[in-house]
Amino acid sequence: MVPEVPFGPAMELAGIFVGALSGGLAAVRKTFDVFGVLVLAWAAGLGGGLMRDVLIGAIPPVAIANWLFIVTALAGGLAMYFFHPRLVRARRTIAVLDAGSLALFAVVGTIKGLQYDSGLVAAVFVGTITGVGGGVLRDLLTAEVPAVLHHRELYAVPALAGAALTALLWETGLLTNATTALVVVLVFALRLAAMRFHLSAPGPWQGRRKRR
Repeated sequence: MVPEVPFGPAMELAGIFVGALSGGLAAVRKTFDVFGVLVLAWAAGLGGGLMRDVLIGAIPPVAIANWLFIVTALAGGLAMYFFHPRLVRARRTIAVLDAGSLALFAVVGTIKGLQYDSGLVAAVFVGTITGVGGGVLRDLLTAEVPAVLHHRELYAVPALAGAALTALLWETGLLTNATTALVVVLVFALRLAAMRFHLSAPGPWQGRRKRR
């Protein structure tokens, strides 16, 4: 039996709110109107969960069916709309909270995939998509190359590692509330380390340079 995520509902709401803040911030930077800010907040806060639910057949997706999740995302957008001068100055804090959101969503998404009997490989994919999907939608809606494809610090890699570890623990019968919480902490720590030490994936391989 796949365990529930410890403090799952409260942590998921926190993750949605932080994701919505990042979407609202992107909209404010593009000088969107209030409707645009709310759309970006919803997309960033719930986009990953929307993709996950469609992929695993959890219909209707929570992004359009769970009123509490929707209200939380819109609240994040309104907070950024009204208080963006102060919140923009707190970008570092938002980035740290976003790292927590990434860690939580990657693990939550993987576990939901396992609960729907999607298989190990599919569960890893949907877990990773849950973690980074909101950011992808946010960037696409603001005509930006998704940060997951070029981020100067590791972003998708921590989500992928967390999803894979969660699936591995389930396969070996070691996925408990305690180990689930540990995976969330490990993903969070990896993302923070990437931010602190500017860890990044290798760029395009240049090959052997020709001698002059």
